[in-house]
Amino acid sequence: MEKVDHPKHRKYWKENLRLLFILLSIWCLVSFGFGILLVDQLNTIKLAGFPLGFWFAQQGSIIVFVVLIFIYVLRMNHLDRKYGFREKGEF
Repeated sequence: MEKVDHPKHRKYWKENLRLLFILLSIWCLVSFGFGILLVDQLNTIKLAGFPLGFWFAQQGSIIVFVVLIFIYVLRMNHLDRKYGFREKGEF
């Protein structure tokens, strides 16, 4: 069994946490910032006939969240390959 406190594991988790922080910050900005705090300013802009602030509050933050999930999966696959980690049964 591999030692858990290995420097490779520390680097892996440090990069993982950095990625999580960046992606969650983006989601917070979009959902809370654009959907709640800046809604009045964004409502002056129209997107497909709807005020942009309303769009972010209703569906924009959800769409951004789904896109961020895909980005996280792609980046984590890259990170796993970089550090030589793989799932059991993976080749």
